[in-house]
Amino acid sequence: MKAIIIDDEQLALDYLEQLLLNITDLQIVGKYLDPFRGKEAIENNNVDIVFLDIQIPEINGIELAEQLLEMKPKLSIVFVTAYDNFAIKAFELNALDYILKPVRKERLLNTVERIKQKFPDQILGKSELLHICMFQQGIITDSSNNVLQLQWRTNKVLQLFLYLVHHRGTIISKAQLVELLWREYEPKKAFAQLYTAIYHIRKTLGAISNYISIKNISEGYLITLENVDVDVDRFENFIQTGVPISKDTIGEYERVLGLYKGEYLQGYDYLWAESERQRLQLLWVSTSLKIVNWYFSNHELERAVEIGFDIISRNPLVEEAYFLLMKIFASMNNRLFVHQQYQQLKEVLYKELNEEPNQSITYWYNQWKENRAI
Repeated sequence: MKAIIIDDEQLALDYLEQLLLNITDLQIVGKYLDPFRGKEAIENNNVDIVFLDIQIPEINGIELAEQLLEMKPKLSIVFVTAYDNFAIKAFELNALDYILKPVRKERLLNTVERIKQKFPDQILGKSELLHICMFQQGIITDSSNNVLQLQWRTNKVLQLFLYLVHHRGTIISKAQLVELLWREYEPKKAFAQLYTAIYHIRKTLGAISNYISIKNISEGYLITLENVDVDVDRFENFIQTGVPISKDTIGEYERVLGLYKGEYLQGYDYLWAESERQRLQLLWVSTSLKIVNWYFSNHELERAVEIGFDIISRNPLVEEAYFLLMKIFASMNNRLFVHQQYQQLKEVLYKELNEEPNQSITYWYNQWKENRAI
């Protein structure tokens, strides 16, 4: 493990270096009085840990840490200072540790133990596929369908992560993110909130950073996914191929529709997700109706009824689903269920929209009743 020390006092630099060399096998690859030279060295070298004094000239150590973590989110920061009133802010950055001056050997040993606990290889290899489930849950699972227990610092941190996934493959400007989540703050504080939230996302994703990472590009962020399957993409990509429904493809259609466990980011009251939620819902409904029609035309009536009921249970205003069910029950000579579906459609349309069923449905229903009366 490679470490760099930044402190504005030469004696403090030398003392901490000697302590570290005596108690651990850390490789000290640089020590700097000038924080900007230290920052440059960290940018240009593989560094695991930075021991950083908080009170340094020209730039606050916490501000410098934010900049470093923007560039290298896996970097571990150990703050060193003579004052303890920075502790809360330090740990808001999720620092590895916080050491008060004068540094004592016993206290430094505790820090070294934290380092040892962190740096056994925690990063998952890419031999397996991860899944991001945006339908209903907004969770991440491994190839065995086990949910990864990610601890999000705040609800805004989670929303920021989901927003970046929502816009995967697109660079999102920092100004756009600030406007979305911290518009009530003055600009300097708002951007500080953004940088801290990005750091917490990276920290939360630490063990899967080989799969999901956030890149700082120009004035924005880009989330990248490698060996990651997103259920929405699999769902939409298959349907958009336009493969005809047949005996050979119906099983795949059912599997793909099974990805739609619920609405897009169901339970999250995000205005920015609403248009996508409605679009995907319409795509699911239209495809489900095609499958009901296919099962109906192939005389697999039980499955047609089952999917028809699923449509109206999730989307009670889809008139075509009621109409299909009426036709299916009519073919089964089930008069009661035909009546029930029509009455249910009338009630829900009146209650929700103060409207009557489509005239073509009412005409069919009345004709059917007349024919049954003959």
